[in-house]
Amino acid sequence: MLLVSKSSKKIYLDYASTTPVDPRVLKVMLPYFSDNFGNSTSFHEKGAKASKIVEESREKIAKIIGSKPNEIIFTSSATESNNLALKGIAWANKHRGKHIIISSIEHDCVLNSAKWLETQGFEVTYLPVDKNGFVLLKDLKKAVKKDTILVSIIHGNNEIGTVQDIRAIGEFCRKNNIYFHTDGAQSFGKVPINVEKDFIDLLTISSHKIYGPLGVAILYKRGGVSIIPLLHGGGHENTFRSSTVNVAGVVGFVKAAEICNRNMQNGNKENKTIAKLKDKLIKGILKKIPDTKLNGDPTQRLANNINITFSFIEGESLLLELNMAGVYVSTGSACSSNSLSPSHVLMALGKNAEDAHGSIRFSLGRWTKESDIDYVLQVLPGIVKRLRSMSPFARNRKV
Repeated sequence: MLLVSKSSKKIYLDYASTTPVDPRVLKVMLPYFSDNFGNSTSFHEKGAKASKIVEESREKIAKIIGSKPNEIIFTSSATESNNLALKGIAWANKHRGKHIIISSIEHDCVLNSAKWLETQGFEVTYLPVDKNGFVLLKDLKKAVKKDTILVSIIHGNNEIGTVQDIRAIGEFCRKNNIYFHTDGAQSFGKVPINVEKDFIDLLTISSHKIYGPLGVAILYKRGGVSIIPLLHGGGHENTFRSSTVNVAGVVGFVKAAEICNRNMQNGNKENKTIAKLKDKLIKGILKKIPDTKLNGDPTQRLANNINITFSFIEGESLLLELNMAGVYVSTGSACSSNSLSPSHVLMALGKNAEDAHGSIRFSLGRWTKESDIDYVLQVLPGIVKRLRSMSPFARNRKV
């Protein structure tokens, strides 16, 4: 279904689903679509040049996260990286045990990988979270068994923005000889991550969440951690991921990561600006529109993430009305946007199905302006009031 906006305004507030490619990223990518188009495994000059830039890129991303270059596996997406982490660890370590722990608010690709592993004879514990979306260390400690081989906890949640204390979780896992994987697709570039200091064994990072191209990601795998590959073929990526390397994508991904890392090293000015706009939008919505609630922790959250429950209306209706007004948002994870089921993340917070269906995610980014926030706060109250006037949920309430 093609959704066409009736407004001349075009305000993109769905950066958590995907970001536009930064012009600086596109510039460094372009030569690898034409002049430097070689296959990095070919034994000739163009292949050698491609191989050289891939290895240089591997060194650069490794330096940013505090790893060794040979611990970086380039993949096609965070979904692939997360699948490789869970399934790869499970199959390579089933002799040690078949128990895996994940949180109840993981991204769908982790959640569904875990569910699939249950059909293959593995046992999965789904950790609860508190009302703000935090995994409690005491719950993790209670869940561990003698045959626990892996804990996978998302760092910054893609729907509600809550940022977990992965260092405490990682340290506990390391002390108990349990592999620790974290999905950092949303948090990387916004929150500092160091795989050594945070006791991370496996880390997922995605390019298109940090103003890089679609179709490229990494899985960091600490040296000595055993996994079995999902893809078999020519033995690319040190045998862990057979497929011709996306050279242009890798170059763009690393450039995007360098820009984000430089921002964090220089006082995090960009993220602080985004956070101020986020706070303005949250405050404005909660003040102007009754029966609204912020989901996720109010402070320990990603700088760009806002998830609001608008009681007594359907989130999809609100999304469509905002689209007509030229404001592009999401009802939750873009990867599960076709599902009619209420968000498992919001349900895990204790929401009922009605409120889960009435929630919208606004996610800001590098090119969000204060005038964009002002416009949203101008049009949103009227849209909500109109939808509630037609809603059977609000029929017996003054809204």
